[in-house]
Amino acid sequence: MPQQHLVPTPAGPGLAPRYRKRPAALPAGPAGPRAKAPRNPYLRLFALPGTRAFTAGNLIARLPAGMFGVSEVIMISAAYDSYALAGSVTATGLVASAVTAPWVARLVDRHGQARVAVPAAALAALGHLALLLCVRGHAPAWALFCAIALTATTPNTGGMSRARWAHLLRGDAAALHTANAFEQAADELCFMLGPVLAAGLCSALFPEAGALAAALLFLTGVLLFAAQRSTEPPVAPRTAAGSPLRAPGMPSLLVVFLATGAIFGSMEVTTLAYVDGPLAGPVLALQAAGSCAAGLLYGRARRTAGLRACLAAMTVLMAAPLLVSGTGSLLALAAGLLVAGMATAPTMVTGMALVQRLTPPAQLNEGMTLAVTALLGGIAVGSATAGWTADHAPSPALGFVLPVTAAATALALCAATGVGRRARD
Repeated sequence: MPQQHLVPTPAGPGLAPRYRKRPAALPAGPAGPRAKAPRNPYLRLFALPGTRAFTAGNLIARLPAGMFGVSEVIMISAAYDSYALAGSVTATGLVASAVTAPWVARLVDRHGQARVAVPAAALAALGHLALLLCVRGHAPAWALFCAIALTATTPNTGGMSRARWAHLLRGDAAALHTANAFEQAADELCFMLGPVLAAGLCSALFPEAGALAAALLFLTGVLLFAAQRSTEPPVAPRTAAGSPLRAPGMPSLLVVFLATGAIFGSMEVTTLAYVDGPLAGPVLALQAAGSCAAGLLYGRARRTAGLRACLAAMTVLMAAPLLVSGTGSLLALAAGLLVAGMATAPTMVTGMALVQRLTPPAQLNEGMTLAVTALLGGIAVGSATAGWTADHAPSPALGFVLPVTAAATALALCAATGVGRRARD
């Protein structure tokens, strides 16, 4: 029994209290024993408070991004028997979003994500529902274009999530690279699951079921994401720097993103027209599966590739669906799309990292939305071109020439402008 000593107290001499010695293996600290940091870089990301909650809501909000295009192409082509009309309507929606998105992002930077994203998402969801009702009632074609224009206020949920990571991980370039890779993999996961879910709903229930489910999921996800206020970046003060378009190197990068977007738009519509059935969604999802896997591996890599090298790999791999499309085998096409997708995520992670380097921190949402705007513009051009090709070409397989052409164009623009060199210096 440990010996006790008499100590003076206000009431006279008394016994000193007993204290147990703290074990040497448990260092003192307000949170108790110090936990060992996980080796996996992705687990380290989600050890940060609040990251799991905002990521869950954001994933729900982003899943419809892979559903809207497929759902609307299916329901419009089924009602009007025209892939050209379906491609043109979806392209109009993308162009409208491309024009409006930077202004929405600027409002997000100035007033906060929650205050702007919720009403913007509500208005966009109403636009998708209006399009659904027009198609259901077989309204004139011009009404479809008017309805899809209402979706122009769609907020850039992926950009807002990346802005949160940039705020939480400022000063830690390695962790931010991992976060960007995760975000790109999340994008691909949504584009992998979205088409499958959309095609399944449209075929199992009714042609408009996919668009209806997508609108509801989108609005729910934005509400959940906006409710996570603890990780929201602070509102940026007004700046006299002007648009991020004035940043050196940004215009050239956006032109490359424009050509890159045409790859995705043309590949999606061409695949839908080639398969022309309920298997279109699962087959198309394999391109996103290849990209998702490549993105997660790229996020663990200690060394990263340059944008030009990524675009060169994309140009080569995008030829895989073209080479196998002549066989008429869906299995061969699925394998070709899986291979084609493997260069997508590394290219987008590298491109988005350049955007973050070129954009002032107070304008990060706007800068990343400009990049997405360029991609949407390219997707619109690719979708419309592929829709026309599907209706007029002697074989749907000829549409697979378009993604290869777009990838080669992006590579040529990157080489001609030297985009990314200034950011590396």
